[in-house]
Amino acid sequence: MLATNKQHRPLEVVLEIPVRTYDIDFAGIVSNIVYIRWLEDLRLKFLDEHWQIDQQIEQGYVPILAGTEIEYKRPIKLIDKVIGRLWLSSLGRLKWIVQAEIFSNNELAALATQKGAFVNLQNNRPIPIPEELHKKYLDSQQILPIHNS
Repeated sequence: MLATNKQHRPLEVVLEIPVRTYDIDFAGIVSNIVYIRWLEDLRLKFLDEHWQIDQQIEQGYVPILAGTEIEYKRPIKLIDKVIGRLWLSSLGRLKWIVQAEIFSNNELAALATQKGAFVNLQNNRPIPIPEELHKKYLDSQQILPIHNS
């Protein structure tokens, strides 16, 4: 495991991320905008593994992104080995939050948080989080040990 923090991460996905020559900016490091694409790749892997987009479309809704925050910790270069991790950190009645970490050569390179919701495809209005996703998220919480504080 790359992260030293072994906290519970509901529905976590892990993705090896290749650094491409076109990802590099004039300073020889990965451009900040590339991290947005990598987060999209991680979210697509999350959907592929946990909540297939084609099924969502068939049911008349899709996820939308409402915000992204990225904290850059260290630069990434062309020859670095990059791993991304993304998990569902919060699921409310209408909104979801995913968190992500990007590692470069086993060192934390960036932290990110993204917020979003699901919208009805016919009217583009937010809908409640689908019940099956809520259940899957709650089921993933069951593996947490209970600590009395």
